[in-house]
Amino acid sequence: MLGHHYTRTFLETAVASMNAGCNLELSYGTRNNVFMHIPQALVMGNITLQMLHDRVRPLFYTRMRLGEFDPPAMNPYSALDLSAVQSPEHRNLSLEAAVKSFVLLKNARETLPLRARDLPGKRLAVVGPFADNPRVLFGDYAPVPEPRYIYTPRRGLEMLPANVSFAAGCREPQCQQYSRAEGVGAVAAADVVVVCLGTGTGVETEAKDRRDLSLPGHQLELLQDAVQ
Repeated sequence: MLGHHYTRTFLETAVASMNAGCNLELSYGTRNNVFMHIPQALVMGNITLQMLHDRVRPLFYTRMRLGEFDPPAMNPYSALDLSAVQSPEHRNLSLEAAVKSFVLLKNARETLPLRARDLPGKRLAVVGPFADNPRVLFGDYAPVPEPRYIYTPRRGLEMLPANVSFAAGCREPQCQQYSRAEGVGAVAAADVVVVCLGTGTGVETEAKDRRDLSLPGHQLELLQDAVQ
């Protein structure tokens, strides 16, 4: 109603939402929100009691499966305490999830994976605004991370038996100010170059879309300079 002007009133919006199958409203704290008009829509005959039951049923089914109506002693989540936060078991599971979610689009000459046994004496260069900035590594709606548990690409590569050089090139994903000399200097004598680019929530988030899929600012120039 407010953004797309698809409807004109909260009542009309409630009816359209119910008919579309929506059964949950995010109301941004509005007291007189859209779904508060469902009783009026029911009285006016815009929706049926059966439709209302159909929309409500999965909500309560989900809450039942979550144990919200069980005695606290029956709910395993009630027994959790702070010892579960960042526990080794959960960190290992996070690592497994990260490894399994990687997408490798190309692996020319079988460059990856980097094997520790092949790296002694090698020189690695890690460059780009995402190479060593923990703040930009998390997407929209990510939890607030604890810095000591964050392994940036630079921090991870420095655990390998190799000589690692680093240059951000530009400090933020927008990459409006790019130091070519800094990037080129870091990769000049490197055997392996890892370039870390992207967007991050400073460039795009929910309700903050971009007009194209190009790398922001001078990031493409940084990439070309790093691999030439």
